[in-house]
Amino acid sequence: MRHTFSARLFALAVMVASGSAVAHHSFAMFDMSSQKTVAGTVKKVQWTNPHIWIWIDVANGKGGTEVYGFEGMSPNFLERRGWKRTTLKPGDAITVLYRPLRDGTNGGMFLSTKLPDGTALSMGGGKPGD
Repeated sequence: MRHTFSARLFALAVMVASGSAVAHHSFAMFDMSSQKTVAGTVKKVQWTNPHIWIWIDVANGKGGTEVYGFEGMSPNFLERRGWKRTTLKPGDAITVLYRPLRDGTNGGMFLSTKLPDGTALSMGGGKPGD
């Protein structure tokens, strides 16, 4: 009886933990049915867990710039696929393919980029579509 109670308690703990993990990885904030492209200059890269963030300055057509923020995968995930902390650096001119935020805020879920030398990188590692 004691083992049964312990097993049930363990199963409950696993279910609670997995529920919070699923909630953490929700894509509800992104429009998953749409993709957009924007070109700009890397302003900042936050190589942090649980997800990296890439901030770029994008010309707004009025002589100024607007900041776009893109959420990416985890550093560990990207490092296993060839990315480095220095893959994108402030000042790099890039074009970003992304899933936009549902609320219309500038930015979204980072899908892939094209570097100035023509190299294409995706959040999955390697070339887009990998």
